[in-house]
Amino acid sequence: MNEEYAIQIARDWNVPAWGSGFVTRFAVSSSYLKKFEVQNVGGVIHNELWVPAEELEEFNDHIIGLIEVTKTFLPE
Repeated sequence: MNEEYAIQIARDWNVPAWGSGFVTRFAVSSSYLKKFEVQNVGGVIHNELWVPAEELEEFNDHIIGLIEVTKTFLPE
């Protein structure tokens, strides 16, 4: 839900686990997002929108415009 947390996940978790990490930006209809709870999973920046896996296809249908990759992380 914020770039700082997305960077932390991509760099610190995804690169060691998968060999690369990406931060993306995209828009979703705010009226649609109201149906999901925001959960804090740690520190102040660690807010996540919890979308049940069975609703992911519907969520994807509500993405507006393009999905943009804003940062890429690779092993050093």
